Amino acid sequence: WFDYNIKTAFPLYFDYWDQKYTWESLTDAADQGRYMEGQTFKGGNVSAFVNKFTYDGKRRPILESMFMDIRICNKALENIHYLEENNVDPVEINDFKGQAHFVRAFCHFELFRLWGPMPYLTKVIEEGDQWDIPRLSKHETLIRIALDFDSAAAYFNLAGRMRRDNPVVGGAGHLASPDQRRPTGVAAKAYRGRALLYAASPLNNELGVVDWQNAATANWEALQLAISNGYFLLTAANRKNNCYGTDYSDEELWAWYAGNMGGTNGNFQGIMNGVFGNSKSSFSGVCPTQNWVDKYETSFGEPLNTQADRDAATTATHYKEQDPYKAGTMDPRFYTDIFYNQSSATGWTSNKAQIYYEIKNGVTTYAQLLDPSYLGITRTGYYEKKRLGEASSKNTSNVKYSDPLMRLAELYLNYAEAANEAYGPNTPAPGATLTAVQAINVIRTRVAMVNVRAVYTGSTDAFRPRVKNERNIELSWEGHYYHDIRRWMDAPNAYSSTLVGMDIEKLAAGFRYTRRPLSGDRQITWKEAMYYLPFNTEDNFK
Repeated sequence: WFDYNIKTAFPLYFDYWDQKYTWESLTDAADQGRYMEGQTFKGGNVSAFVNKFTYDGKRRPILESMFMDIRICNKALENIHYLEENNVDPVEINDFKGQAHFVRAFCHFELFRLWGPMPYLTKVIEEGDQWDIPRLSKHETLIRIALDFDSAAAYFNLAGRMRRDNPVVGGAGHLASPDQRRPTGVAAKAYRGRALLYAASPLNNELGVVDWQNAATANWEALQLAISNGYFLLTAANRKNNCYGTDYSDEELWAWYAGNMGGTNGNFQGIMNGVFGNSKSSFSGVCPTQNWVDKYETSFGEPLNTQADRDAATTATHYKEQDPYKAGTMDPRFYTDIFYNQSSATGWTSNKAQIYYEIKNGVTTYAQLLDPSYLGITRTGYYEKKRLGEASSKNTSNVKYSDPLMRLAELYLNYAEAANEAYGPNTPAPGATLTAVQAINVIRTRVAMVNVRAVYTGSTDAFRPRVKNERNIELSWEGHYYHDIRRWMDAPNAYSSTLVGMDIEKLAAGFRYTRRPLSGDRQITWKEAMYYLPFNTEDNFK
C-alpha cells in the first residue's frame, strides 16, 4: 500500500485501493455507494482533501511523491557522467536519460493538473540554494512540460526504445518486454501532444488559435508515430483488454499492469461496491449517475443529454423511457461500460444484474444488487463495469488489470479536438490526412457505432459538444473527466447540475423506470477554488 512513487498519480491506482474517493466520484459522473469523502469534496468541502493529496501516507500523497520523484530525476541526470566515465553502453545511458526526462515531465504535469502552474525544476535544490523560485504561468508550465517530453523522445530514439517490445503480433517478446512498464519514445511524443492540448484549452490558452494549431500538429505526429511503431486500435470485442484481461495491449502506448486479482480483492474497494465484494460495511464503489448514462447516444447517433434530445429520439422511435436499455438501441460501449438492471453479470441470478425493488401487499423487497443490508449499494441504479469487468464475489476467478495511462484512441481524440478548434470540423491540419470529424468516426467505427450525424458537423461550435461527448464515453472511468471539464472550463456547469439516478420498480409485467434526484447530501457544488486544489498553509509559506 505504501510503496509510493509516480503511481500515486496513475488513475487506476488512485481509484482502486481504498474507498475514500475516486476521480469519478469527485465529479457529477458518479455517486459512491457509501457516503464517503468523494461526496464531501464535490459538496464543496475542498480543504478537507488537501492533506490527503499532499503528505498523507495512508492515501495518495501525490504532491510529496511528485516532488520527490522530480528530485530523483534531477539527481540522476546530474550524476549521469558516472555512467559515461565508466563506459556503460551508450544505448543504456540514453534510455536512462529518456526515462529521467519523461518522469520529470510527467510529475510536473500531474502537479500542474491538480495545483496549477509551478516552477519547473531542472536541477537539484540543495540546502544553500535559492528556494524562492517564481511560479511560471499556466501556459509556460505546459510548454516546459512539452519540451521535456520532447527531450525524452529524442533520447529514447537514440536508444532505440521508441517501443520496448516486438511490435509483431505473435512474435517473440510481443507485449512481453521485461521493461514493458517503462515509458517509451512513442509515449513521450503522445504525452507531449497531451500537454500541448492542455496548453490550448480555454483554461490555459494564451496564443489563441496558434495554440490549437500546435496541439493538432503534435497529436497528429504522435498518432502517426504510434501507428508506424505497430500500435493499433483493438477490435470492439477486445477493447476491454485496455483495462482488464491482459497485462498490456497493442493500443496502450504506456500502461501500468496493476496485477492479477480476484473478485473480492480489497484493493478494489474504491471501484467495487460492497454488494459486489460481499462486504456489508465497506467498499464504497463507483455508481454512474443518470447524468453520465445520458451521455451515451442511441445506436442511431442521437444524443440523449437533455430531455429535448430524448424526446426527439423517442419521436424517431429510437428510444423508450420505459425500455431504456433495449439491446441494440444504445451506443455499444454502454453495454460494456455500465452494469444496468438486467445487464449481463456473471454469477448472479440468471447471470443478470438485478437492480430493482418490488412492492407486494405493502411490503418492499429488494433484488440482489439493491440489498439494503449492504452499505455499499448503488443509489443511482447503476454500477461501473468497464474497469471492474465481471469481477465480484459471485465470480472470483483472478483477472489481470491494466491501467491505460496513454492509449492510441486518445491521440485520435486529442487530434480531433485540436483540429476542430484550429481548422474546423472538415479541414485536416496541414500534413494530416484526417479531418476532426473523420478522426472521431475512426473511434466510433471501431465499436460499430454510426458516424457522427451530419447535423453536428457543419461548424466548430456545432461539433465541439460531440467531440467532448465522444471523449467522455471512449475514455470513461480512465481518469480524464475530472481534468477535462476543468481545462474546458465546463466544470462550473457540471458541478451546478442536479445529480439524478434511476429508480427501478418491478411490476407484474416488466419494470417501471423513474428518474429521481439523489438525496441532498449527494448533490454537487461548484467553487472557483475547485479549478486547482489549495495548498496547506505550511506549503504556502514555503
